[in-house]
Amino acid sequence: MHNSFLTICLSGAALLHADAFAQDAATAPAKAPATAPAQVLPSVTVAGERPTNRIDRQVYDVRSDASSSNGTAADALNNVPSVAVDPDGSVTLRGSSNVQILVDGKPSAMLQGDNRGAGLQAMAADDIESVEVINNPGAQFGNEGGGGPILNMVMRRNRKPGGAGVANANLGSAGRYNSAVSGTYNEGAWGYQGGINVRHDGRNSTGTASRDRLDRVSGAMVHSTQQSVGAGLNDSVGVNGTVSYNIGANDSVSTTASFNGRSNAQQGRDRYIFDGIGGVPLSDYERVTAREGDSRNASWGARYDHKGALPGETLKFDVRVSSATNVGDSEYANTYAIFGPGMVNTQARQHNDMSNRIVDFTGDYDRPLAGGAAKFGYKLARNRSSSQTVYTDFIGGVGIDNPRRSSEYELEEDTAALFGSWQTRINERWGAQAGLRAEYTDLDIHQRLGSAAARNSYTNLMPSFFATYKVSDDSNLRFSYAHRLRRPSATDLNPAVIYRDDLNVFSGNPNLKPTRTDSFELGYETRMAGLETNLRGYVRRDTDAIVDYRYFLDDNVLLTTRANGAGSRAGGLEFTVSGKVTPTLTINANGNLARNELTSQDSLGVLRTRTANSLSARARLNYQYDAATSLQLALQMQGKTLSGQGYRSPSSTMNLSVRHVLTPQLTLVANVTDLFDTNKMATVVDSATLREISTRRFDGRILYVGLSYRFGGPAARAPEESSRQRGPGRGAGGMGRGMGPGGAGGPGPDGA
Repeated sequence: MHNSFLTICLSGAALLHADAFAQDAATAPAKAPATAPAQVLPSVTVAGERPTNRIDRQVYDVRSDASSSNGTAADALNNVPSVAVDPDGSVTLRGSSNVQILVDGKPSAMLQGDNRGAGLQAMAADDIESVEVINNPGAQFGNEGGGGPILNMVMRRNRKPGGAGVANANLGSAGRYNSAVSGTYNEGAWGYQGGINVRHDGRNSTGTASRDRLDRVSGAMVHSTQQSVGAGLNDSVGVNGTVSYNIGANDSVSTTASFNGRSNAQQGRDRYIFDGIGGVPLSDYERVTAREGDSRNASWGARYDHKGALPGETLKFDVRVSSATNVGDSEYANTYAIFGPGMVNTQARQHNDMSNRIVDFTGDYDRPLAGGAAKFGYKLARNRSSSQTVYTDFIGGVGIDNPRRSSEYELEEDTAALFGSWQTRINERWGAQAGLRAEYTDLDIHQRLGSAAARNSYTNLMPSFFATYKVSDDSNLRFSYAHRLRRPSATDLNPAVIYRDDLNVFSGNPNLKPTRTDSFELGYETRMAGLETNLRGYVRRDTDAIVDYRYFLDDNVLLTTRANGAGSRAGGLEFTVSGKVTPTLTINANGNLARNELTSQDSLGVLRTRTANSLSARARLNYQYDAATSLQLALQMQGKTLSGQGYRSPSSTMNLSVRHVLTPQLTLVANVTDLFDTNKMATVVDSATLREISTRRFDGRILYVGLSYRFGGPAARAPEESSRQRGPGRGAGGMGRGMGPGGAGGPGPDGA
């Protein structure tokens, strides 16, 4: 099926390409300079700023964050409005964890599944140009990684003539450090860009869990507690490079490659106390854990771009291959104060080996059509994942594999998609875009250590619609709708029981159905008192929502699995304000007032509907003390978030950064994360058979001091520009390529 699909797509693309070249030959002069651009419709941008919002997304320039020179990709995302990134790498947008993360519009193996946390910590924030928030993805975007809203990290690229670069070196508290060097050089038709970064960083943690379970015999609640401590920093190194070549006035090719490696050594200590009926301790023991692991992420890609004779006509082919491997070993030793019934004093070892490989081949064709702009494309993708866990008990010095705690599975997922969209300017005030995506998925998961398997294939149609109304030169009204699909991941489907510790195990559900999501959004953007302001109302409805479901395997071991809930609904208001309040004070503030409703089965099989109102907010204040010194204060507050049988409590943190320009090229940077040491994760589970409160705290107050040195020609930004605050902006100009009212556009990374 894929071979025939590929043949059809390539044949159609070749015809389009041949037609474009024929038109070029008929209209182009005999000789054109290599740098002469093809004629395109103008796009409107705000002077001195990068292109801002487009009809289907908001664009945030993360370079304005003063801590970007020593931060990670997780830190950069955490500064984007309504985005929250936990220290363990979990990402939410408007309280939803169903978030896709793309790199230059494409999926990457290093940011899929269990790799995401390590991948975000291994990427340097200074390599990121901007972050695009796409709450309602259009037809050009697929459903990888959950099919929900998209965070697209646009990496830095520069085509200005000459060479330029930046070098950063930072030292942090408790032996932390990081350093990075990146540069670009362009001459004639050739362009080169690359960088390298190293990092020694991490977060120590402490945790407590208090659990009361229903005893099935007596009907009484039985109490147990868990206290944990984890320590250890990670070492990572990353390199990336891009080479581009302009074949002529209208054709270019580029290739890119990257590698990230990460190693860690951690020590953990957990104490478990189990009470019997009446509160008398039945067992009390401590488990010491030593962990070592390595992760390797690599990717390469190639791209061909052709500009046609028509305004805005382009043809693009893109192939991306990315892989990720994570290997880890953990050793456990128990020390008992009180032996419980049936307990044996053992040592144990656990080996984990996970790998993921994604091959992604896409084609896109843009051209004017019927008074508007049309976009057509295809995608072929292959995803291969595997996971192996081997658990060995040592009794009397003899190692015995434990099949209950061991598992091995493989996932094979193939996707083929076609999409089309049409964007037009209806009149001087109205612009619209409509799209449709057809996507076929074939998924196969099977265990090597057992007979369990799951297979599914389905075809889905996903429509989307966007509209923009130009209220005035300073104001726009936007509407968007998208129907999306969240496919279960390999972890969600794998039925093997995976032990996380002595009290908590996880097992997937091979019978999960995809979650279907309908999302609506209405936004108003304007300028008031010199400030860019945005107000958006949104409604999201999930059918067959995938939620956590918990029950006890025996008296003390709690199993967490996945299930399709009856559904969920969420709605809210989101606002953003950014701009200069005074000549020396700049503000970038965001708030999200949300109401969430989730219907799912409790541990007794009874449907329960729970609701939560939450307010999340963040504010970033930049104060220009004098011509050389600026201060930045960033406050983040995350509201209450619902889960399958409970919720996550609100949290808050504050960061402080100072930049001082020593010379036109050299800048001193200092920043403190979690200034008041309030960083924590607290979750509550409340069902008919289980009540649990779990709290985890991380190293919060961390100081970094470093130097940033910029060198080279015009590609290097002046330090004062680097410290300038930028918000999401708005603009009153072009829609995409100047096709209608709305935020300033221009072509950006294409999704598929």
